[in-house]
Amino acid sequence: MHLSQVIGGGVICRNGADARRVQGVETIFALAQAAMAEGVGLAEKVQALGLGEAVDLLALVARGALDMPLRHPDPAHMFLTGTGLTHTGSASARDAMHADTKGMSDSMKMFKMGIEGGKPAAGEVGAQPEWFYKGTGHAALGTGQPLVSPGFALDGGEEPELAAYYLIAADGTPCRVGWSLANEFSDHVTEKINYLYLAHSKLRQASFGPELLVGELPADIRGTSRVLRGGKVIFEAPFLSGSANMSHSFENLEHHHFKYGIFCQPGDLHVHMFGTATLSFAAGVETQAGDVFEISAPDFGLPLSNPLQVAAPSGLVTVRAL
Repeated sequence: MHLSQVIGGGVICRNGADARRVQGVETIFALAQAAMAEGVGLAEKVQALGLGEAVDLLALVARGALDMPLRHPDPAHMFLTGTGLTHTGSASARDAMHADTKGMSDSMKMFKMGIEGGKPAAGEVGAQPEWFYKGTGHAALGTGQPLVSPGFALDGGEEPELAAYYLIAADGTPCRVGWSLANEFSDHVTEKINYLYLAHSKLRQASFGPELLVGELPADIRGTSRVLRGGKVIFEAPFLSGSANMSHSFENLEHHHFKYGIFCQPGDLHVHMFGTATLSFAAGVETQAGDVFEISAPDFGLPLSNPLQVAAPSGLVTVRAL
């Protein structure tokens, strides 16, 4: 089952080719809250509410009517985070940025830790992954919306990933709502200067959706990442995800995020991204304003597409004393 969010209100449920409005609810956030409060699954709650009129999802996308799947009504209570070096093919591009002439780079050391201990036995804690913060809900976009590279940035490049959405229950328990495609938009040129600039390079917008996959995630996910310029493809590469293609289990990655009590505050929403192994930057692509990033995978339905916009330099930021 896939769910999508209409801007201005309305939830669409798609089963196969049949897409219909969910009755009696305007947002996936409210739907998830109700399911969590009642102790039922999201699919069960949708079934209880019932489906109404049929809709044309492609037409909604064409007129820019779909938002990212799940937002918090207060963006300050919505956190965008992620983990890196989690996929079995993810180390080479990062290692090329941060190679240590004396031997193994920090990236390769971290990657090796995941290979050796990222999938612990049930009930055990595995190796801790790399972790990063991207921002609050103010930085979250839906399909079709421009990803804006700030004027001080040195690059704006795509990262095709999976994201999971978590609502925190009244007792502090994280509840996974579902999964979607994500573009973890980053500044790879800044990161390449020095590994300690990774945190700076991640403080950018990110896009999600447009459809939310509800239920079990396939173990082997195969998608395609493209960059288009003037309507022509200038970069195209497959990307792999899912547990079969990762050095960490999702359970281990979730543990190492939610082990921090600050991330278990009732009512908060977390959107967590799980890393990538495919970058156009690693293939030598230098993105330009007007380029379009397109990320697709059959398991997630409609593709995620966003144009690149570059903001004008804003100059020196000054602080006013009170």
